[in-house]
Amino acid sequence: MPRRAAFIAVGSELLHSDRVDTNSLVAARVLRRCGVVLSEKRVVEDNEAAIATAVTELAGRCEIVITSGGLGPTADDTTREAVAAAFDLSLARNPHVLDLIAARYRDRGREMPAIAAKMADVIAGATVLANPVGQAPGQLVPVGGTEIALLPGVPREFAAILELSLLPRWAGSAAVVVRELHLAGVWESEVERRIGHLYERFGRERVTILGGRAQVSLVLTADGPNAAGSIAEMDQAFSDLAGADLFGRDDDTLAGVVLAALRVRNWRLALAESCTGGLIAAALAAVPGASEVFQGGVVAYSNQVKTATLGVAADVIATHGAVSQPTAEAMARGALGLGADCAIAVTGIAGPGGATLDKPVGTVHIVVATPAGMHHRRHQFPGDRTAIREIAVTFALDALRRLLAGW
Repeated sequence: MPRRAAFIAVGSELLHSDRVDTNSLVAARVLRRCGVVLSEKRVVEDNEAAIATAVTELAGRCEIVITSGGLGPTADDTTREAVAAAFDLSLARNPHVLDLIAARYRDRGREMPAIAAKMADVIAGATVLANPVGQAPGQLVPVGGTEIALLPGVPREFAAILELSLLPRWAGSAAVVVRELHLAGVWESEVERRIGHLYERFGRERVTILGGRAQVSLVLTADGPNAAGSIAEMDQAFSDLAGADLFGRDDDTLAGVVLAALRVRNWRLALAESCTGGLIAAALAAVPGASEVFQGGVVAYSNQVKTATLGVAADVIATHGAVSQPTAEAMARGALGLGADCAIAVTGIAGPGGATLDKPVGTVHIVVATPAGMHHRRHQFPGDRTAIREIAVTFALDALRRLLAGW
């Protein structure tokens, strides 16, 4: 049976509506590479008793417990104290760690404040985990058959310690291979129906379906001496069923795949976005090297910008409406005028207002222009305003991706 892990995000701010834990996602990816199953995660306030309770409960049923946060120098940073108290372990200041922390401050042209010495308090029996990008080191505490990893909450520091210190330790020589297949323009239930019969062949526990905004990832796991051969067989079987919906594997992103396909053809892309408000441009610009083929775009939210900047005729909008095929096609032609070979145009009603009987909330027109011509599709997307806009981004990029792939 694979080892099981639990994750605890420490921080009262993470219990508010404006802060989201992302470290657990990083932990899940690293643990998968080690053949470890993340079976539970929690968020607890900056309270020593609450942290101790969570760690004690999870250590009783998992081989690995990862905490994130509460290792800083302030009074509310109590993860070290909580773990020590939970297992009746002593906590002592480590002179060597203290010197390293002081040196980090000096390297940054600062004197170490007195309160920062708290970060050098080490739990008895713990292995200190060097922090290459921050001040507070991590700690790995063995308790019975469980390893408790105390890591900083700053995402950059959390990821660095996890990758550099813990991944090599936990992966060891275990022959565990993980492959992710990424699909776009589909829904989780549809993919489940399509691949369900393969569970009996490969084992349900070796396949995880992760659904998103019209994107689905299939996480495939194989272990044992023939792990590489097994994962290749699984990849082939699931890829055959995915067909044209499969856009990439592992670290591939939809935007990255689209840009790579454009780069092969030496085609440049421009955008004309209305309801997506620049989200497609943001997805493309997030990919390093996007400027090689991505020209830019226009966020034509108002009719005035559609006409003045993209050249959409006012009578087209008056006759057909801003949310229509003719308007979307005119927007695409305007985007091509930015010096592009291909264009994506999106216009729709994201809600909650603006709907009519024939154009309800979720109506979105997507036009992709390539050297081969215009390709239009009207969609009716589900969800609230945020969901509709994000789904539109996926479908728009995927429409171009499929055309470039020849599907």
